[in-house]
Amino acid sequence: MAIDRKRSLTFGDALKSSRKTAFSSMIKPIGSACNLDCSYCYYLDKAELYGNRQPKMNDELLEEFVRQYIEANDIPVVSFGWHGGEPLLTGIDYFRKAVEFQNKYKGDKKIENNIQTNGTLLNREWCEFFHENNFLVGVSIDGPKDIHDAHRLDKGGRPTFDKIIENIEMMSLYGVEYNTLSTINNRCEGRGAEVYRFMKSIGSHYMQFLPVVEHTVDVPGHRRAAIVPPGYPGSRLAEWSVTPEGFGRFMSDIFDEWVMSDVGQYYVQLFDVSLAQWHGVPPGLCSFTETCGDAIVVEHNGDVYSCDHYVYPEYKLGNIMEDDMAEMLRSKKQFKFGIDKRNSLPAECLRCKWYFACRGECPKHRFDTAANGEKNLNTLCRGYKLFFSHVDPYMKFMSECLKTKQPPALVMQWARQRMGFM
Repeated sequence: MAIDRKRSLTFGDALKSSRKTAFSSMIKPIGSACNLDCSYCYYLDKAELYGNRQPKMNDELLEEFVRQYIEANDIPVVSFGWHGGEPLLTGIDYFRKAVEFQNKYKGDKKIENNIQTNGTLLNREWCEFFHENNFLVGVSIDGPKDIHDAHRLDKGGRPTFDKIIENIEMMSLYGVEYNTLSTINNRCEGRGAEVYRFMKSIGSHYMQFLPVVEHTVDVPGHRRAAIVPPGYPGSRLAEWSVTPEGFGRFMSDIFDEWVMSDVGQYYVQLFDVSLAQWHGVPPGLCSFTETCGDAIVVEHNGDVYSCDHYVYPEYKLGNIMEDDMAEMLRSKKQFKFGIDKRNSLPAECLRCKWYFACRGECPKHRFDTAANGEKNLNTLCRGYKLFFSHVDPYMKFMSECLKTKQPPALVMQWARQRMGFM
């Protein structure tokens, strides 16, 4: 009898369902409220789920979230991810209260905090707070001024680049630990090495580059198009979306700069993830795991959703004031959401030589059709194949270094020789 692959369970799935509870939670204390109006932001439109009213998460909800999140994680280090919207709109006293609740409930666990900000609201008081409380600050900046200001404008349509650069310099002066998060949109194509050098020039040693591929519909009376799920009636691929090949070349160009000069000094998330895949260890990023479901999102009113990219009514798991967070995570609904990451892939993905590296990437990008007519092919597939084939020899070299307890940085000399620079 044929096996129904779409409903299959593996031994790994069984282990996952019986292991100790360990998960991450993106907390959005002010929902999607933001002082910017970025054209590609998939989260601004979530305000409509709440009648366009998104008050700040109150102290009672905040304390309940902190308590449940710490208690539900059976691990020694619990990391809080503060996101938005723009979380700094809550005000600094809100985060002082959050740290107070963390200290109240942490017991013998270690608490870590990271916060993602657009960087425009930072000031000396924020910098002092982040430094004193060991917050890791993620700053959203897309690259040089012409790339960044093309899409990251404030509510009045004004550019934000200069203010962010000024505030990054201020964080450096106050000893705040920060990294950068950058989108890869159509303006970035062909400029990977340039963007990478720019990030280095502003002091970023830890970089994330996220491909932007979204669908939009025009809304009468609105300045910006609304971002909707693929297949939404009347939707089209957004004009600022990166092409698959453009994405693959962008990351390959950055890799060439990095592998010859910067291994061990600068860190790019996709390169770390790739090395983990080649070396056969967990990649540490849900997009590249075989199954997902261990990264939920908690909204400003306590609503819990399966994933930050799936804040839609059908993916709501419950509310922390009525339901236990750990039980929501272990629910059949969330378990199915997690294994569907693998089970919904076209058969050609499971046979692909690069499946071990990409695992189909994030389901939010799966809206193309495979050669045999199956749905759910990742739209960035060609780009990932380009990138993985490009980095393959270097990843194998670094993996061998790790196996023999040698530093992966040895790859730099080998790479320079291989590319003809020595």
